[in-house]
Amino acid sequence: MNLSLLLIIPAITAAVILLARGAAQVRWVALTGAVVQLIAGIGLYNVFMQARSAGDDRQYLFEFRHRWFESFNMQYHVGVDGVSVAMILLTALVVLAGVLASWRQEKLAKDFFFLLTLLAMGAYGFFISLDLFTLFFFLEIAVIPKFLLIGIWGSGRKEYSANKLALMLMGGSALVLVGMLALYFQTDTFDMKRLAGMAADPSHGWIFPVLFIGFGVFTALFPFHTWVPDGHSSAPTAGSMFLAGISMKLGGYGCLRATGFMPDAAAQYAPWIVGLAAIAILYGAFATLMQKDLKYMNAYSSISHCGFVLLGIGMLTRTALAGAVMQMVSHGLMTALFFAVIGMIYSRTGTRMVSQMGGLMKTMPFICTTLFIAGLCSLGLPGLSGFAAEMTVFVGAWERTGAGYRLATIAGCISIVVTAVYILRATGQVAMGPAKETPRQDDAQWFEKASAIILIAGILLIGLAPGLLMDLVSPDAGYITDTLPSLP
Repeated sequence: MNLSLLLIIPAITAAVILLARGAAQVRWVALTGAVVQLIAGIGLYNVFMQARSAGDDRQYLFEFRHRWFESFNMQYHVGVDGVSVAMILLTALVVLAGVLASWRQEKLAKDFFFLLTLLAMGAYGFFISLDLFTLFFFLEIAVIPKFLLIGIWGSGRKEYSANKLALMLMGGSALVLVGMLALYFQTDTFDMKRLAGMAADPSHGWIFPVLFIGFGVFTALFPFHTWVPDGHSSAPTAGSMFLAGISMKLGGYGCLRATGFMPDAAAQYAPWIVGLAAIAILYGAFATLMQKDLKYMNAYSSISHCGFVLLGIGMLTRTALAGAVMQMVSHGLMTALFFAVIGMIYSRTGTRMVSQMGGLMKTMPFICTTLFIAGLCSLGLPGLSGFAAEMTVFVGAWERTGAGYRLATIAGCISIVVTAVYILRATGQVAMGPAKETPRQDDAQWFEKASAIILIAGILLIGLAPGLLMDLVSPDAGYITDTLPSLP
């Protein structure tokens, strides 16, 4: 399969959006492009699994190389493994749901949907890149639209939030650039496959944390997480869905790849990664407990849930690494659904404050049911994706026998209790009790229902048949663990 199609489809969609006339035409072009992206993602999954079933056990399939700057050994080198395919499917689902959730966007609709499509193209390029230069190039493409989406279409302190997000993510990008160039000057290559096959270098002891922290900024690594609450709370609905559902996964994916081509350094810094992940999990959970604004609740909750991703990566066992990928997919679907339903509620009530809402189940049954599903997924109800992902992380984490690793695993389990408290309290307040007057009393419209159903379908599929995702990503987690030194 030609992976460049994943870039060509959104590029064509973006170009047609700029040529479209009127908001209605722009919406349908964006929707058509999103549907085609999802079809391409499903097609990629099918041919990938067929190749694996036929015995093709190479780590990366469908590779393509083209030299960009030969003198600097920079290549357009793309290929996918199971982790890449999972991230691509997640991106396609969130893109389609985000377009539908923004169906009534009237303010600068052409520019809005153009930036959403550009963000999707950057994410696809990032997930298929096997060259660090190419990966960094697409990482930067995915940063610029976030700043504009918040600064132009956001709410509240949108200018402050947009600037804070841009500065912190650019700081993370700067660290990635430093680490990337350090590796290049040592090895004369940006090729991630070649880097993974090279012998460990003592200097990786400082390069790995630079790269890991750089990517970690994107995935709310403590204490570089402060852009998350402000960015999510000020972003428009689709912007929040993309930020939490896709953009934060760029960081987790980058951390996983850095672990893959610097395994010795990853093993050296594993205790630090696990410690910071445990802090993020507990801090995010308890900070969420104090929030009164639904968007701030979901933002701080994302810090906690992304901590599970870093916990799985830091444990460095095959099960934990596979669980980290499952958590990225689960959290992407769940938090996108949460932000979508918060947007629906806000458009009808004019508020995001939990204390100002009540009894919405009577007038908005579909919206409140969706809120319950997102909340139950967040607290890890069996049958939903959150349970499958977090349990996989816990099982993999418990395989590490050191006292510190066990304490971090227990801390993660404790956070589930805290999560249940704030989820049940908030959803109960919003949906139950005496009804309060709201500007609008209507339930979700067709495009809002379609957006929610797409994400719910993904959550249920992973929750009820986790083996589908586990079979996709587990072999590639094995490629990483096979290169690791012996672990305590």
